[in-house]
Parts: sequence; C-alpha cells; structure tokens
Amino acid sequence: MTDPTPTAPEPRKAPSSNPVLIKILRYGGILAAAIAVVGAILGFVFAGWPGVAGALVGTGMAVVFCGVTAVSILLANRFFGTDLFAVAFFGIVLGGWILKFVLFIVLFLLLRDRAWVDDTVMFVALVAGVVGSLAVDVVVVATSRQSYAPEVRLPGEDED
Repeated sequence: MTDPTPTAPEPRKAPSSNPVLIKILRYGGILAAAIAVVGAILGFVFAGWPGVAGALVGTGMAVVFCGVTAVSILLANRFFGTDLFAVAFFGIVLGGWILKFVLFIVLFLLLRDRAWVDDTVMFVALVAGVVGSLAVDVVVVATSRQSYAPEVRLPGEDED
C-alpha cells in the first residue's frame, strides 16, 4: 500500500559553485576600487583630468565585463535542479558573453577620439582590470576546496 499523506518535494540545493562566484565578485570589487584609485592618480599625473576620466571609464568597463560572467552564472544557477537547467545555464551565460561583446563594441565606438577621456590611460586601466580579474579568478578557484562532484550521492549515502 502507498502512504496516503503527501510528501513535500525535496528542497533544491544551490550549486556548490555559488560561494566561489560570490567570493570572486567580492575580491573583484576590491581590486577594481584599487585600480580606479591608482589609475586616477597616475592618470592625473600623466594626462590631467582626461587621464582620470580614462582610468575610471577603463576600470568601469573591466568591472562590467568581468562581473557579467560571474553574475550570469549565479543567475543561471537559480535553475539548478530543474529540467531546464542545462538550457537555461548555457543560454544565460552565452547571452552574457554576447552582451559583453556588443557592449564593448558600442563603448569603443562611442569613446573613440573623445577629448574628455585619455585613450591610453583608459586602455591601461582596462587591461589592468581584466588581467587582475583573471588573477582573482585563478587565486579564488585554486584556493577553494571543492569536490569534483559535490551534488552526487552514492547509493546508501545519507542525506545531510
């Protein structure tokens, strides 16, 4: 016989990658603030106020471009445990990459040859932000203690 009382569906657990992605966003924000301050000071020394604007715009672009990836994965992870997880995950992440590509082209065309922004300082700040965010990604992922298959349960293994 079957039990007549309905059972509540098992709650979905968040993927184990969420804390790592949140840590990447936190450290990336700290890095971006440091690049903005140092870039603005150096930009002012070498190019005046257009250098400050270039450093802030370049840092902002780096933050947006690097943050979109982590945020899109966190957003896609909300579908974890559903039938649409794979489709939603790849659709959201790919959409984020396309958004970054289009945004980069638009910003490049809009900011090209503007007198109020120094192109060289903007480029250096953008490169520093991207390389720095890659370094943050490597350090956070390399120092995180993640299982290769954290969501897998073996037969006979108790649920937490």
